[in-house]
Amino acid sequence: MIAWLQADDPPDAFPPVEQALREPDGLLCAGGDLSPARLLEAYRRGIFPWYSTGQPILWWSPDPRAVLIPAEMKISRSLRKTLRNRGYEYSLNRAFGEVIEHCADQRLRSEGTWISAEMSHAYRRLHELGYAHSVEIWDEGRLAGGLYGLALGKVFFGESMFNRARDASKVALVYLAQEASRRGYEMIDCQLRSDHLSRLGARDMPREEFVRRLERAVTVLAPDRSWAVASDRNEDASK
Repeated sequence: MIAWLQADDPPDAFPPVEQALREPDGLLCAGGDLSPARLLEAYRRGIFPWYSTGQPILWWSPDPRAVLIPAEMKISRSLRKTLRNRGYEYSLNRAFGEVIEHCADQRLRSEGTWISAEMSHAYRRLHELGYAHSVEIWDEGRLAGGLYGLALGKVFFGESMFNRARDASKVALVYLAQEASRRGYEMIDCQLRSDHLSRLGARDMPREEFVRRLERAVTVLAPDRSWAVASDRNEDASK
């Protein structure tokens, strides 16, 4: 059995992550709401929402956790060639709404999508408050790929990415890692391991260590306003 949260429960009324189930891995509790306060409290504790339309809100804290240390980003020879030759440009927060729409587009996701209208609204609200941010990849003025997530303390919590052109989502992650490194961020939370992420340098981290790092890296729930100002760059990320 898992705990059930009520919508009027305090935002921090999550059970300890050690109580998460082993099967399915990381399922911690259900219910509650997607208010900004509850979402922020969840992320600082190593918890995130993930559920399908028609299900109650499900909260997860898997063990191990997939993370990418910015300095450990791996750029393959083919990806380096893409970065050097395709002429992609990137921006921050120029098209957050479009990014989340594309991430939710089932035509671009063979595995389907969990980004319901409710989830989309919740993260758009976090973007308005200065917590959620997007990286956009542009190909001759066309949005070719991107990702979005939350920046808290010195951690970027990745949520989803999409791809409409060769390697565009990978390029978005490369630029995110560079931005995170430039800003002194300790890690990028990738939530669950995949072969795709592993090839880019993500690795498994025991949940206990992940949570311990969060306690050090996320000391206050204040937005990092330096992400909020849209910027555009086209420097060579392959270096």
